[in-house]
Amino acid sequence: MGVFRFFKSFHGQHSGKSRIKSFPLGYIQSRSLSSSKLFNNGEDPVLPVLIVGAGPVGLVLSILLTKLGVKCAVLEKSKSFSKHPQAHFINNRSMEVFRKLDGLAEEIQRSQPPVELWRKFIYCTSLSGSILGSVDHMEPQDFEQVVSPVSVAHFSQYKLTRLLLKQLENLNFQVFKSEELEGRNHGILRERQILMGHECLYVDANNDYLTVTASIVKDGKFMERNIRCNILVGADGAGSTVRKLVGIDMKGERELQNLISVHFLSKELGQYLLNERPGMLFFIFNTEAIGVLVAHDLMEGEFVFQIPFYPPQQNIQDFSTKMCEELIFKLVGRELGDLAVIDIKPWIMHAEVAEKFICRDNRIILAGDAAHRFPPAGGFGMNTGIQDSHNLAWKIASVAKGIAKFSILNTYETERRPIAIFNTELSIQNFKAAMTVPAALGLDPTVAKSVHQVVNEVGAVLPSGLQKAILDGIFAVGRAQLSEFLLNEKNPIGSSRLAKLRQIFDEGKSLQLQFPAEDLGFRYLGGALVRDSDCVLGTPEAPTGRRRDYIPTADPGCRLPHMNVRVLSNSSSKEIISTLDLISGDKVEFLLVIAPIESSYVLAHTALEVSEEFNVSIRICILWSAGTPLGLVGSRALLAPWENYIDVIEVKKSPTSLSWWDICKMTDKGAILVRPDDHIAWRVKSGLVGDPVKEMKRVFSAVLGVNSTCI
Repeated sequence: MGVFRFFKSFHGQHSGKSRIKSFPLGYIQSRSLSSSKLFNNGEDPVLPVLIVGAGPVGLVLSILLTKLGVKCAVLEKSKSFSKHPQAHFINNRSMEVFRKLDGLAEEIQRSQPPVELWRKFIYCTSLSGSILGSVDHMEPQDFEQVVSPVSVAHFSQYKLTRLLLKQLENLNFQVFKSEELEGRNHGILRERQILMGHECLYVDANNDYLTVTASIVKDGKFMERNIRCNILVGADGAGSTVRKLVGIDMKGERELQNLISVHFLSKELGQYLLNERPGMLFFIFNTEAIGVLVAHDLMEGEFVFQIPFYPPQQNIQDFSTKMCEELIFKLVGRELGDLAVIDIKPWIMHAEVAEKFICRDNRIILAGDAAHRFPPAGGFGMNTGIQDSHNLAWKIASVAKGIAKFSILNTYETERRPIAIFNTELSIQNFKAAMTVPAALGLDPTVAKSVHQVVNEVGAVLPSGLQKAILDGIFAVGRAQLSEFLLNEKNPIGSSRLAKLRQIFDEGKSLQLQFPAEDLGFRYLGGALVRDSDCVLGTPEAPTGRRRDYIPTADPGCRLPHMNVRVLSNSSSKEIISTLDLISGDKVEFLLVIAPIESSYVLAHTALEVSEEFNVSIRICILWSAGTPLGLVGSRALLAPWENYIDVIEVKKSPTSLSWWDICKMTDKGAILVRPDDHIAWRVKSGLVGDPVKEMKRVFSAVLGVNSTCI
């Protein structure tokens, strides 16, 4: 069955209330389990990994696991894939992950709108009215590929899902509707399947494997199916059923804002904005309506309006297609002849992180929005989830292949949860920055929230219709602050407000799009790594909500810095790649980066020998300095009989560019051990002191959580 015949508009989920009652949320059977019994390859048909949730996080994880040789399958509650655009900004680090997925990053770059059409945020009284200000979020260095081999992208989530499904189809995955499945109530689930219309009801962790009970609708009847697996990954979104079943709570700020998301098409509007004021986000403030337009694709005329929503005085039924059309016309500033409203849905903005990411003997794991949910400001939601999958995949593969103990999965939570907490705070700061603009215009959102609370509390005794009328009246008075009479340079109040607005934009205090220091510079302070012996861990710098440049570093826990290098071989190859391309995406393999120094070759020999004891692959990269005569380059004789190595030479942007070891703030006597997820596991800054065999055994033991004698 082809993937793309399932890619159609979502028509609603089947009701599951009657099926949930017999398996209450928060109830799960469990008993302790020896890790030696996991990944049973005996007669019982147990799937190594079952992923719940076929969004980008679950699909990326399934691709990564499959490429690493781990069998997996996916359950999805919805009957079809949504075409609501949802997330749309892909940051540098996620694009770097996608470069390892068989050309996915390149395909996204070819398919996305030209950057000139989405680099700006525009603030205006209507889409055809006065512009209050604009902010260009792309800087010259964003295009120079100095700190990363790939740029950020603007690409709607459903289009990304389509490309991920294409990748999975190339890996021989098949998508099935529940009606197409034969048989029921059995635990046999073949690998490389995506099962639609399967809602997770119950998890039994009381055996040597997990049993997941899922409900399906077949021939108009509700049925249940039991699926056995070794590991269950809940990547099933902000309302995660898996998280609720295992009883993990979320901590943080709830209900920061309620919004209505209106997905619509209008090529007329797209063409107008293309010609007059192209941008990604449009913040619109006028006396009749307030909202944010997300321009997903100006050329195709695809948009989403985010409109504030105040329940219970307002409810989703109030936002009919006709009402939404009228709101769109008010925000656009005129009527559109080809407006087509596709979808209307409410959503709630939260800023929360799960108390735990992993439980039940490390067999049940949360990833993506199931583990953390952020305000959309800065686009951290999907990106953090994709990086969760990248961190998790090599660790699951290490366990499945007998390289590491099951305890290595604990490091997933150790590493990723602090990043989620930091990104939550950064998203909140960025959200607050977004609120400074309406506040400068006399529309303080905190006042609107307080007014709503007062109406809820004091007006509770009043009829709902009267409550709604009061709330609408108060908000109309508030929007009067945006009248042309008041908001102009000739009016002293308006002039003062517009000056304050310009100051916010000039000082970079409004909503930001890019955070290079956080996107590329996040660091794991503990986990599957070895900290420097002289390392003193201070408190990470608190997020400011403003853009900060990324400064490369080779500290353990950080992503390996990017530098272009030329691959050298007997055929005098002129292939230029990134240092990040030196790490394999197709197997669990570490990378040791050294300079062509005698002591470093000794370390390389030792690492290769010790890695065999630990049953893990390691590749040696000998990085030669720019300007080295090619006739002197070559490591064959010095590394024989080992063949898993690569010689590369620096490619500098200019003669004054820093060398590799200067970028890393190390000497060329140093060495860097890189994990399969591009993060640095260990390094020595300036030559190893002591026994290299003892040191490499210590390093692999710490990173993999095993001793060579225990494998």
